[in-house]
Amino acid sequence: MRVGLLTEGGYPYATGEARVWCDRLVRGLDQHEFEVYALSRSPRQASGGFMELPGAVRRVRTAPLWGEAAGTPRRGRESYGRRERRRFAECFGELAAAISAPGGPGSPVAPASLDAPAVPAVPAVPGTDRADWAGSTDSTGYADGRQADRFASGLYGLADLAREHGGLPAALRSETAVRALERACHTPGALHGAHQARVADLLTLAGALERALRPLSLDWYGDGHGEGPGATAEPGLSGVDLCHAASAGPAALPGLLARRFFGTPLLVTEYGVRLREYYLASAARPAASRSAAHSGPVRTLLASFQGRLAAEAYARAALVTPGNTHVRRWQERCGAAPERLRTVYPGMDASRFAEVGEGGAGGAGGAGRAGGLGGVAGTGAAADDGRTLVWLGRLEPARDVVALLHAFAQVRRAVPRARLRLVETGRPAPDAADYPAHCRALAAHLFPDEAADAHTVGDNPVSFERLGGPELPSAAEAYAAAGVVVLSSVVEGFPVGLVEAMFCGRATVSTDVGAVCEVIGGTGLVVPPRNPRALGDACIALLGDPERRARLGAAARARALELFTTEQNVAAFRGIYLELMSHCPVRRDETDEDGEPVPFARPAEAHIPGRWAGRRGEAPATADHTPTWATAPPDPEPLGVGPRLPEEARP
Repeated sequence: MRVGLLTEGGYPYATGEARVWCDRLVRGLDQHEFEVYALSRSPRQASGGFMELPGAVRRVRTAPLWGEAAGTPRRGRESYGRRERRRFAECFGELAAAISAPGGPGSPVAPASLDAPAVPAVPAVPGTDRADWAGSTDSTGYADGRQADRFASGLYGLADLAREHGGLPAALRSETAVRALERACHTPGALHGAHQARVADLLTLAGALERALRPLSLDWYGDGHGEGPGATAEPGLSGVDLCHAASAGPAALPGLLARRFFGTPLLVTEYGVRLREYYLASAARPAASRSAAHSGPVRTLLASFQGRLAAEAYARAALVTPGNTHVRRWQERCGAAPERLRTVYPGMDASRFAEVGEGGAGGAGGAGRAGGLGGVAGTGAAADDGRTLVWLGRLEPARDVVALLHAFAQVRRAVPRARLRLVETGRPAPDAADYPAHCRALAAHLFPDEAADAHTVGDNPVSFERLGGPELPSAAEAYAAAGVVVLSSVVEGFPVGLVEAMFCGRATVSTDVGAVCEVIGGTGLVVPPRNPRALGDACIALLGDPERRARLGAAARARALELFTTEQNVAAFRGIYLELMSHCPVRRDETDEDGEPVPFARPAEAHIPGRWAGRRGEAPATADHTPTWATAPPDPEPLGVGPRLPEEARP
C-alpha cells in the first residue's frame, strides 16, 4: 500500500510537532510505502534539516507556510483574465462570508439536556467578544450547515481555479480579495469582532489566509498544474492509496483535494486539536505581544477559519482517530460524526523505563537510598526513600508550579523530612521567560535553607534540576528517585510525563485536566486543579502509606503497558489501513513508462473485503468457507419406481 503522510510543522523535520509518533508509525508499518508531504512553519525549521528517515519513506515533498509564495506574480491582475477574476471573486466571497458568519464550529452552546454529555467550553480569544460565537447553531451545537456548504464551495472552487490556471497566491493578496473580506465583515449579522476590522486588519488577514491556503496551489497532485509551467509531472497524491493527515488544519488540505480529485480516502489523526491550541496560544500571549502580532478582529476571523477548516476535514474524512477522549469531545463539538471517530492512544517506547519499572514501585519501607539518583539505572533497584516528590516538565504558567509549592508547604508540616524535586525538561516559551525566576523566589521564601545544627550547612527541601545533565541523564532516573510523581497542571492535553511515570511503576497525584483521568484510570489520585490543599492532602496520604504506593504503582505500570505502547499504536493503524483500503479502494489504471496499462498491477485482495473489513465480524472465517464445487455431491433423489412404502414408513 502507498500512503501519503501529510504533516504541518513536524515530521520529517528535526524539530516540531508529531515527529515522534509519525516516525514510529512509519518504522512500524515498513511493509507499506510512505510518501511524506510536509508543510514547514518557519525558516528556522526548514533550515534545520530532516531527522533520519527509514527505508519505508520513498519520497519527501515540502512546502513553506511562511514568506512569499514562489513562482507567481504579486498581483492577481497580472495572471488572471476577466473571467478568472470574476470566478475568483465568487469563490473567495463564499469563503469569506462563511468565516465571518457567527455560530462556527467550537462555539460554546449548552447541551440540549442535563443528561447530555458535557462538551468543552471554548475559551475566549483575548481581544474578541464572546458574542461572536453566539450565532446560529442547531440544538446540538454543530455548525450551521448552510455556512459549512458555503465554506466548502468556496474552498474547492479556489482549488479548481488554482489547478486550472495557477496564480492563486497572488490573487489571495489582491485588492479583489481585500474587498471581498471587507464586504463579508460589514454584512449585517456578521461576527461582532469582524465589524471592527479596518483596512490594515483586512490586509493582515488576507496575508494569513494566503499562507494557510497555500496547499491549494502546490504541485503535489500529479497533473503538473498548480505552480505554472515549471511544475513536475510526478504522480504525487494521485498515486497514493490513502492520505493520512497529522491534523485537521492546513495539513489536511492536500488530503481533501486528493479525495476530491482522485477519490483517495482520508484518515485524520489528532493528538491535540488545532482549534483548541489556537485559543490557548492566543490566551497565553501577553497583551504587548498580542498588539504586535494580530489585532482582535484578525484573531476572531482566523479562529473562525480554523474551525470551518477542521469541520470540513472531519466531515470528509473516512475515519478520524483522536488520541484520547478529551480530543474526541473537541472533535465532536467541531462537527465530527461520532460513528467515524475511533480512539487510538499514542504509542510510547516503554523499553526506556523497563529497568526502573521492573525494579518495583518501591516505597515498601523505604528500601531505596535517601540520597541522589546515582546508580539507579545501573542496578534497576528503586531509589524511593518514601519522602520525595518529583515533578517533571517545563516551568510554565500552565504547569502551575506555584500551586505545587504551596501544596508542598502543607506536606512539610505533616512530613517534616519530605523533599520536592522540580526537574526541568526544557526552556519555557519566550512569553513565560520570567516564570522560572518567580518559582525560585517563591521556593526560597516559603522554604528557607534548613540545617540540622549550628555547624551544618543549610539545605533547601526544594531543588530545581535540569534533565540531561550529569546528575540526571535520563527521565527514568528522575522517576526512580520518586516516592510520588506529581502533575499540577491547569492545562494539559495528553500527559506524556504521567505515562512515563506509570511505565516506571510510580504512584501519581495529578490534577483533573485534559486526558489525565482517562490515562490514570483509577491507578493514581486525581484532585481538582488550582487547589493546593487537595494536592497536598493527596501527597501526604501516599507518602504515609508505602503499601498503597506499591499497589498503585504496579497497577499503573500494567495499565500503561496494555494501552500506551508503540506496539498497540502500530497494530491499531495497521488494522485501520487495511479496513479503509477494503472499504474505499482507489480505482485507477496502472501504466508503464510508455503509458500502456499494466495487467494485474494491483492485487485482487485490495478490492475484496476480508475479515478485517467487517464492522461486526460478519465475514465468515476462511477455514469455514468451502466452494460449492469442492463439496461432495448430494444423495440422489428417489425416482418413484418400485414397491410403494406405507405412509407411516415414508421419511
